Amino acid sequence: MKKRHASKKVAQKRLAPMHPGEVLREEFLIPLDMSAGALAKVCGVPRTRIERLANEETGLTADTALRLSKAFGTTAALWLNLQNAFDVQMAERAIGKELKNIAPVIGHAA
Repeated sequence: MKKRHASKKVAQKRLAPMHPGEVLREEFLIPLDMSAGALAKVCGVPRTRIERLANEETGLTADTALRLSKAFGTTAALWLNLQNAFDVQMAERAIGKELKNIAPVIGHAA
């Protein structure tokens, strides 16, 4: 008997979009036992910026991505890609039904 595997598309629909603040909190702040205030001080930003990001209350800016990349030895692209993926998934959830009604124009005669 063949094992059935969920397709990526089905798996993606079931998983909640991952906010960059979740990654910041779960992969950096908690393991490093670092407070939002301590990270804010290192990055030279207001404590509330890091708190709101880690609490998934706000999105990530390019400015913050650059500062986090410097603080954690990552790249700004890592952080911006997380934000972009989150934004796209949220938009797909919001307008997914509308997108189904849009016909491709490339490769079709006018």
